[in-house]
Amino acid sequence: MPVAVYVLGLSVFALGTSEFMLSGLLQPLARDMGVSIPKAGLLVSAFAIGMVVGAPLLAAATLKLPRRTTLVALLAVFGLGQVAGALAPSYGVLFASRVVSALACAGFWAVGAAVAVSLVPVTARARAMAVMVGGLSIANIAGVPAGAFLGQHAGWRAAFWAVAALSALGLVGVLALVPGTKPPTGADAPRLRTELGIYRDRQVWLALVTTALNGAAVFCLFSYLAPLLTDTAGIDEGWVPTVLGLFGVGALIGTAIGGRIADAHLFATMYGGIAASAAVLAVLALTAHTPAAAVGMALLLGVTAFATAPALNARMFNVANAAPTLAGATTTAAFNIGNTVGPWLGGLVIGAGWGYPAVAWTSAGLAALAVGTTAVASRLHHATAGSRVVAGSSGTVPVSPGSSAEAPESAPARAEN
Repeated sequence: MPVAVYVLGLSVFALGTSEFMLSGLLQPLARDMGVSIPKAGLLVSAFAIGMVVGAPLLAAATLKLPRRTTLVALLAVFGLGQVAGALAPSYGVLFASRVVSALACAGFWAVGAAVAVSLVPVTARARAMAVMVGGLSIANIAGVPAGAFLGQHAGWRAAFWAVAALSALGLVGVLALVPGTKPPTGADAPRLRTELGIYRDRQVWLALVTTALNGAAVFCLFSYLAPLLTDTAGIDEGWVPTVLGLFGVGALIGTAIGGRIADAHLFATMYGGIAASAAVLAVLALTAHTPAAAVGMALLLGVTAFATAPALNARMFNVANAAPTLAGATTTAAFNIGNTVGPWLGGLVIGAGWGYPAVAWTSAGLAALAVGTTAVASRLHHATAGSRVVAGSSGTVPVSPGSSAEAPESAPARAEN
């Protein structure tokens, strides 16, 4: 695996810490801003909305720009967004800073994912994406608990300052270690109209919906995990960072497992991971009042949720092989559509007075729907595998029946970074 892929993964660590750390900061932030927990939870949705809008727009806008320059600029904007959040005098300003940071984060993820898959063979795409997703996993292990700890002992604003510093380190790493190239020209130049053609494919939409449902299932519950642990399970607020860290440990384990098996068993990884998440969420709903069970389910949810992430990312790049930049942007947008809808649904459930266990039931239902869309995609894939062709930089390549990925093992990935 090229070192540049690991540098991108380390940069994603800073982005992921900012995206997820609010789950451990909701209570002190809500108290300081004078808002309710559900309204504070909308800050998670604000970030996700920025990701949804920013990923395709910035991917299209930067399609012909040098990739490294784009990554550096986006990291700089992201860091400034964190500074604005740390200095925010009101909830409205903080909300706006989250959207701006998310736009930059979305662009970085879309372009960075395209760079990562361009540096490895087709058969290593899931492993490359596992490194990127691993940055999110480590963010959950170290960044999110650290943010919660800072929020409890130094104020929630300190967590934003810490992420700003991390983004500066990531910027230096990208400048030093990610290879810089001139934009492709001539026949190899990326064309927006060509990349937009992927949206005529039903499999692209199925992949988008599955990713969105899976993200909604996870973050409907995860966004309110801290109050569930304290208010329902009766765990002391001081233990919340530790439990969030356990979720992150599970996420890293799941990412490692998914990255190793997804290239060879794509649909099996998707089926197994999403179905297991549904089961874990259902058990959590039934045992939320038991501290040990709630903690154990938080760990297992990290494993099951992130085991599917490399497969979901690789799936989108496989069905949208002719449009690597928009494939990354579409995956980012889909994931964050789920991140937007999930916390919103969870907030509705809490606002209706149904309690935090009902949020877990809602998440389990969303995961069950994701299993259904995976089944439809699998059936369509195997029905068309004998004749389906995938457009690449050097023409069209037939797909062998029964393969788990739409691109053959011998096809090289185009290196555009």
